[in-house]
Amino acid sequence: MCYAHGMRPSPSPFAGPMPVLSTDQLVLRAFVASDAVAVEAAVSDAAVAEQTLSIPHPYPPGAADDFIAATQREWSAGTVATWAVVQQDVGAVVGAVMLRFAWPHRRAEIGYWIARAAWGRGIATEAVRVVLEYGFDRLGLHRVEARRWVGNEASGRVLTKAGFRDEGVLRGALVRDGIARDVIISGRLRDDPR
Repeated sequence: MCYAHGMRPSPSPFAGPMPVLSTDQLVLRAFVASDAVAVEAAVSDAAVAEQTLSIPHPYPPGAADDFIAATQREWSAGTVATWAVVQQDVGAVVGAVMLRFAWPHRRAEIGYWIARAAWGRGIATEAVRVVLEYGFDRLGLHRVEARRWVGNEASGRVLTKAGFRDEGVLRGALVRDGIARDVIISGRLRDDPR
């Protein structure tokens, strides 16, 4: 793919609908309006929200509708790709995985959340792996990085299984609930062993 002046890939994959990605147990697809109920139920859980860097708690009524509309705009603009994570055997949305792009550097930041009822089943790792594959192989990314709170060991295990390496601690980097918190940054390069 060609990257002229640090812009996104050309021809742009963002001109059409978001691609559907699938694994043995998951389908990752674009969010649709009818997913709002499942999104709100999942992220209204304090145990889910507090492990993310940006989901507010309590989760405001109607925020899921705004979130879904934003995912559609961001895809079209080529700035963020956010997939709904759906368990094939259940057919319900159980999470989300996103890539926020920095095209001049062929880099993206990955983020994700999984509903508490689906924890411990390898869903996050499987979803992160398929999104990484898409980012590296189809979008031509060079680097994907992730940030997590110090102490979020579950997310650390997901990232390690997906091939990320911890690169350092950003002290007091983000404020959550009025408290400056430390963040671990991890990275994976396209050429790292898969």
